Formats: sequence, C-alpha cells, structure tokens
Amino acid sequence: MTQPNLKVCHLYGNLLNTYGDNGNLLVLSYLAKKRQINMDIEIVSIYEEFDPKKYDFVFFGGGQDYEQVVVSRDIQSKKQALIDYIENDGVLLAICGGFQFLGEYYIGAKGEKIMGIHALPHYTISQENNRFIGDIEIYNEEFDETYYGFENHNGMTFLGKGERPLGIVKKGNGNNDQDNTEGVRYKNVFGSYFHGPLLARNENLAKRLLDLIVTKKQEKLS
Repeated sequence: MTQPNLKVCHLYGNLLNTYGDNGNLLVLSYLAKKRQINMDIEIVSIYEEFDPKKYDFVFFGGGQDYEQVVVSRDIQSKKQALIDYIENDGVLLAICGGFQFLGEYYIGAKGEKIMGIHALPHYTISQENNRFIGDIEIYNEEFDETYYGFENHNGMTFLGKGERPLGIVKKGNGNNDQDNTEGVRYKNVFGSYFHGPLLARNENLAKRLLDLIVTKKQEKLS
C-alpha cells in the first residue's frame, strides 16, 4: 500500500516553542521518513485561519508568559475549528501551555484568569512561589507502557469528566501533585507537561502516535 503524505499543523509554532518541544515534530518526521512517508509541516499562527479538514496532525506547544497572552487573544477565533477537529477524531499532541489552552482556563503568573477554548473540561490554577521541576516517570495502563520525561511547570491541572490521564505518576509531580495523574487522553488528543521533548525519550509513544496519524489518514482516503 502506498504510504500517504501527511499534512501537519504546528499551531503557533513561531510563538510557542520553548524547551525544544518542536523536537516532537523532528522525531515524528524522522520516523515517518524511515517509512517513506513525507510530513508537510506548516505553522498556523495569529491572524491565520485553522482549517480542521486540512490537517492530519496538530502539534500545540508551550511558551513564555508574554507569548501565551498573545496566543490567548487570538486562539478564540480558532476555537470552533479546533473543537471540530478534535471531535472528528483529529490527532493532536499538546504540551504544557498547549495542554492548558485546550481546557476551560488557566491562571497566569500574575493571577489573571486566561480563558482556554473549552475543547476539554480540565482547568489549571497557579502555585504561589513553587514550580514542579524534575524528572518524571508515568505508567500508561491502556498501552502497558512507561514514559519518562522532565517537567517544569507552575500550573496545577485538574482533569474533568470524560478525560483520562496520559499516565499514572510513579515518580515526580504530574498534573497537580495530588491525584497521581499526568497529562490527558481524550479521543485522539494526547496532552502532557513532559518537556525534553516527550517523543524523543519515548519512541514507543512516538511510533504509536505516527501509526494513529497514518491510520486516520488512510481512513480519509478510503
């Protein structure tokens, strides 16, 4: 079977690109190339339309406070399109700030309430004079896999109805250091606080994600 070309959206890739999280796309591109699959990656940023029918995969990273405020003002214009993409089983990986933006809201560094797009029911509050920093290890029961990473976040995220964690924390803090959850799984959405980047340290998850992207693409073409 001829392998399909994949259309990839790097959401706000020129603004939300801290901690080398764009390395997740580099890992996927490398694995795709080994399978003779081409990944056409384009940035969709402020003042630009997001077409939910155009892309086979969306990557949404995190950034510094200033850039995230800029994104928060623009992303509401893409809200319905992103919700449509997610609810139609679009494959999406969101890291840190991107993970937070998918939810109801998050509390910023100055205590301000910054609205998300309400695609998922989680919310994020801030800690006072504390951050979760260090190595982290989680176990995903669904796939029977262990994932390793590095977390660095002030936010404490609490999952909502219909969401399940990417994994159960075995070492580290995770979403909030209270309920042993880390990240999120909803439909074909994967969210996490893992920097490093996530897929560079967890090839099994990267291959699983690529398989899912290719499967959904082939379903579109059939």
